Amino acid sequence: MPHARPPGLVITVDGPAASGKGTIASRLGAAYGLPVLDTGLLYRAVGVRLARAGGDLGDEAAAAAVARALTAADLDDPEFRTRGAGEAASRVAVHPSVRSALLELQQAFARQPGGAVLDGRDMGTVIAPWAPAKLYVTAGPEVRAERRRRQLAGQGEAVAFDEVLADIRRRDARDGGREAAPMRPAEDAVLLDTSEMTIDEAADAARRIVEAARARLGSP
Repeated sequence: MPHARPPGLVITVDGPAASGKGTIASRLGAAYGLPVLDTGLLYRAVGVRLARAGGDLGDEAAAAAVARALTAADLDDPEFRTRGAGEAASRVAVHPSVRSALLELQQAFARQPGGAVLDGRDMGTVIAPWAPAKLYVTAGPEVRAERRRRQLAGQGEAVAFDEVLADIRRRDARDGGREAAPMRPAEDAVLLDTSEMTIDEAADAARRIVEAARARLGSP
């Protein structure tokens, strides 16, 4: 059965850019002793590596070739967390063959013994639809833009708020409108709007959602 649920606790954390899902995923991983995969970094890595090689981000075959060579151990490059990498990721993520090339890697991570936390755009709908605990983390575009602006400033990238907001809206439209695995909540995901929450409040709310899922499963 392709969607049979493996043993262990698998938590999917989906949502748009700068919603807080990465921080929430990390906190959940620490709370439950689970490995965490930021799957957005996979697409960022594909985009950055393709651009470094002089390739065209719109060239699906070239992007897929880069994706097939990628492993989960290849994600430590600081450039993958830059503004440009985020834009590149959104552009290569529209290619069905890129998503297909990364599918097995992500599902293998999800199915490892004991479970895992996966952070991305289509974790609960495509990668691990059998996951017992699914969150869809969101926030208003202006809130997300200000968060991303502060994050970039901390990395030494000074970008005007209006530019970041335009980036956020463009990525939302591209990620939600693509034909291959569009960004959307899974039907059984719990919506968590972090617009008015601190990091600690959002992490606490996320853990309560996971605890409710565990209770439904009868987990100890």
